[in-house]
Amino acid sequence: MDSAPAHATPQPTAEADAVDAIREQWAVERPDLDTLAMAVYGRVYRVARVMGDRMEAEYQRFGIGRGEFDVLGTLRRAGAPYTLSPRELSATLMLTTGGMTGRLDKLERAGLLVRAPDPNDRRGLRVSLTERGVELVDQALAAGLAVQQDALAALGEKDAETLAGLLRRLLAASQEAP
Repeated sequence: MDSAPAHATPQPTAEADAVDAIREQWAVERPDLDTLAMAVYGRVYRVARVMGDRMEAEYQRFGIGRGEFDVLGTLRRAGAPYTLSPRELSATLMLTTGGMTGRLDKLERAGLLVRAPDPNDRRGLRVSLTERGVELVDQALAAGLAVQQDALAALGEKDAETLAGLLRRLLAASQEAP
């Protein structure tokens, strides 16, 4: 009869997952520590990573990545005429002007947006979605939401709403921490 070594990694089951296995290992090695935070943040990190990869794959079908989607989506959310300054885009997306310029160059070459002089500021520019850009971002948005909704279906609407509220509170508390 074989017996597993004392420090063998427990295999995830339908009820347990890899985060539970990690916590169990720490419970053996450091029983003095409370690892509940690891259970929450470990899963948040893993969900974000898995869904980020799935979203990236979905956006690739439209010839864009998440970064480009973020630019197009920010312009689309601004409402007609779907125009912002590069500075407004950078502030919203928390990008440096250099990082923003690279994304704008790529999207302009693809015909998804145009840059034009700002009529109210001779030194400024305005970035606007083209008709093709509006169509593409609308399609990519719907496709990305379908991927997210598919994953959330495992929870049901009530649990998804509860989770959204709990994560809102957790995010606010995390941002307040020193």
